[in-house]
Amino acid sequence: MRNTAALSVVADIQTAAPSVADRIKRLQAQARNLAREHIKALETALADVERLSAEIAEGGEAYPVGVREIARRLAGECEASSNTIKAIAGRG
Repeated sequence: MRNTAALSVVADIQTAAPSVADRIKRLQAQARNLAREHIKALETALADVERLSAEIAEGGEAYPVGVREIARRLAGECEASSNTIKAIAGRG
């Protein structure tokens, strides 16, 4: 006896291409994610500058007085700027 498989017709369902609005939403979400990553990189760089500045400010006579003073001010500015960025970005 011969087995014959039953065949059925399945409609060719094509998935609809995303609408322009959907594409815009996806791209905007990607842009926000990239912006968050970029802001985090800025925060990391500010923390590095703050650390280096504090080291130089406290470095004693090895550094010229003017450089130590600028480094001291810069360390404070970096800390304040970093705190402001965190607050604005909603992570304060």
